[in-house]
Amino acid sequence: MERKMYENIRNVFTGIAFCGLLMGAAHAEPYKIGISAGLTGYAATVDRAWTDGVKLAAEAVNQSGGINGRQIEVIVEDNRSEPQEAVIVYRKMITSDKVDAFLSGCVSAGNFAAAGAVVRAQIPMMLCSILPTKPNELKWAFSTLPLAGFEVEKRLEYIKDATDIRKVGILHDPSPYANLQKNVALEAAEKYGLEIVGVEQYKTDDPDLSVQISKMNAAGAGAILKIGLGGTTLTAAKNIKQLGLKTLLLTSLEDLAVFKPVAEVLGDQFFFVASPSQVAEALPDGALKDSIENFLAPWREKYGDRDPNWSGRGWDAVFVTKAAIEKAGSFEGPEVRDAIEGVTGFQGTSGVYNFSETAHQGITENPFYLATIADGQVKIVK
Repeated sequence: MERKMYENIRNVFTGIAFCGLLMGAAHAEPYKIGISAGLTGYAATVDRAWTDGVKLAAEAVNQSGGINGRQIEVIVEDNRSEPQEAVIVYRKMITSDKVDAFLSGCVSAGNFAAAGAVVRAQIPMMLCSILPTKPNELKWAFSTLPLAGFEVEKRLEYIKDATDIRKVGILHDPSPYANLQKNVALEAAEKYGLEIVGVEQYKTDDPDLSVQISKMNAAGAGAILKIGLGGTTLTAAKNIKQLGLKTLLLTSLEDLAVFKPVAEVLGDQFFFVASPSQVAEALPDGALKDSIENFLAPWREKYGDRDPNWSGRGWDAVFVTKAAIEKAGSFEGPEVRDAIEGVTGFQGTSGVYNFSETAHQGITENPFYLATIADGQVKIVK
């Protein structure tokens, strides 16, 4: 009888302990993800999509029990697409919200400006932008963006192989990412047998780009590489049409909502770099298509036919971070940072991520396609 009583007492205490663990997990502090995003300003189209993708992934993770028992809480601050505003919102999220990780948007200059404060707080960053260049800041920053040269190469390759054009102009905004792509194009053009005959910069709120376009046309440019986000792509298309030029316009990666009216203006003179998720229906069966479809199902249920590219990158950022936390067995910033460098062979919606100590832009093979829009439908060109 004493043995039976002992077993009953042991079972009671075991049950109490187990319930305590469950209650502890249920009431554990949330894992806070901070987003500095340009919800207004020139980056609004892409950063809103990125933010929605992060939130959607967080919902999916939370519905499946969170990360090691902790729910994700997403905190978003609008940096208005301005570097100085980004510094303010980053500091607010560090000091007031006490975020555990940053999954911030595509305003590279803002992410750069705030990087020092993030490093001092020892918070890992997974970004929708290029990476800081200072070694101590780069150590804590990771990106879902493929290498900037991949976008440039797809366009130069098409001009070389599919046209007789040999003189090209570059039209770019002042952002760090645009300047990086510009420099890649200047260095790579010769390899493709092309000559860059004009480089023109514009402001993100310029209402007219005809002067820059006319200069490049006068220099003999048969195609323009347009590098930069936002409504200036449509401005450039309208100016080309108004000037009566046959110039090809080949643009950077962007939201399809921006490209559709451009295609209506320029027709077969317009091409753009497309991510796998933007041409998912045309992809062969396999791991990439499966990953995209796993994301697209909840995305389309909630957002319909909105462009999936930038949101898919936000979705990837959450699941890469989750994988790193599980790999580290820790939520602490330094341990998570170290673990991200060990995330390899991770199939996302934008390609396979292979992070390492020397590769903080995880997609190291060109995942892009060149595309156009015909009869309202996205078509792969090459």
